[in-house]
Amino acid sequence: MAQDKKLVESITSREVDFAQWYTDVVKKAELTGYTSVKGCMVFKPAGYAIWENIRAELDRRFKETGVENVYLPMFIPEGLLEKEKDHVEGFAPEVAWVTHGGLNELQERMCVRPTSETLFCDLYNKDIQSYRDLPKLYNQWCSVVRWEKTTRPFLRSREFLWQEGHTAHATAEEAQERTEQMLNLYADFLEDFLAIPVVRGRKTDKEKFAGAEATYTVEALMHDGKALQSGTSHNFGDGFAKAFDIQFTDKDNKLKYVHQTSWGMTTRLIGAVIMVHGDDSGLVLPPKVAPTQCVVIPIRQKADGVMDKAAEIRDMLKAAGIRTKIDDTDRSPGYKFAEQEMRGFPMRVEIGPKDIERGECVLVRRDTREKVQVKIEDVAEESAKLLETIQKDMFERALAFRKEHTYEAFTYDEFKKTADEKPGFIKAYWCGDVACEEQIKADTTCTSRCMPLSDEAEAPEDATCICCGKKARKLVYWGKAY
Repeated sequence: MAQDKKLVESITSREVDFAQWYTDVVKKAELTGYTSVKGCMVFKPAGYAIWENIRAELDRRFKETGVENVYLPMFIPEGLLEKEKDHVEGFAPEVAWVTHGGLNELQERMCVRPTSETLFCDLYNKDIQSYRDLPKLYNQWCSVVRWEKTTRPFLRSREFLWQEGHTAHATAEEAQERTEQMLNLYADFLEDFLAIPVVRGRKTDKEKFAGAEATYTVEALMHDGKALQSGTSHNFGDGFAKAFDIQFTDKDNKLKYVHQTSWGMTTRLIGAVIMVHGDDSGLVLPPKVAPTQCVVIPIRQKADGVMDKAAEIRDMLKAAGIRTKIDDTDRSPGYKFAEQEMRGFPMRVEIGPKDIERGECVLVRRDTREKVQVKIEDVAEESAKLLETIQKDMFERALAFRKEHTYEAFTYDEFKKTADEKPGFIKAYWCGDVACEEQIKADTTCTSRCMPLSDEAEAPEDATCICCGKKARKLVYWGKAY
């Protein structure tokens, strides 16, 4: 029992030190490992399996909208990168440069891709000549490198995994439609698959992607009250097309520039899952994304028939499409329970000699620890129902938490007091002046997270800016962020 207790005690409480709690969960659940490459991390099997499930589901949803996967080089010649001035300035501080090939100095240095807009533009310049070539709906799964000064597993590292979608369209209307379509796809994915509620909105000009006409975002609230930008969708207009001379002959036989979009999600989603759903016992995974949805734990496994019955239950669950494994290690049941909870498996099945005599087994939820006795012959059906319930309940709890930690402010003193004392989103009106945006950040460390796309976005006639008191233009969600 002492060993079981020690396993749980090794995780710092969220309320004592949230940052340390996060590190403890990542480490104890064996999601990542340290590496000799500073600022980079090793994805261990448990962590990479979560990313594989995220990738597979996103990929399926992308392809339903007509997107095709491609893969482009990881190196970008400096001259190509510099064709779009605003874009280069936005990434310059984080770019990693290759200066030598073997022993020879390169005639032109190359950066390791921080993102691939310029490479996609180079491709489109060669492949698009006619309106018949449009639209181009491409995505690539890859890693990118950004030379971050401060790193944290999943949330910020010098190399991370992501997908980046890039599309080219004949009209501005088509590009805007695709931009909004992908934003909504991201939001639906986060809420349905990861059980993370999000605010959909548009970034201010100060916060938008370098080189974009408009950036849209899905913002999630973590348990410590900080926001996490969880996915972005950008409308590039024809700015990149003009910089890279991407023209096509339209149906009216006139040369026109394409309109482009870009959209991406990264492995920081794993960090979001940890911080939204985890508790003081460790990881809590929503069933849909969990690599293992159920673990069967035999009680007194050396007793006659226990392991055979555990294997039978596992096979019944697998046949029902539930990702299941047996913990047949020689550790005590208490240790196995603690480990199952720490690793975040959504559900466990307990089966022992007395259960077998009654023809029953015990289902235990990870999220609430509620126990339910079911007939062994019903275990597959009841487990499937329970997993659906867990997924739904996890989303509802996260949504309730966000609602409880979303505040309104109508005076600047009220705004500053809320930012200082109540972690979470603050809804407040803004005049649209970047000077006010910068003043708010200087005074409170809060940044504009987004201007929501909901009905509440437009400021009423009598609304005033939270900072300067002038007439307000937009409602903004503000918050401290990762």
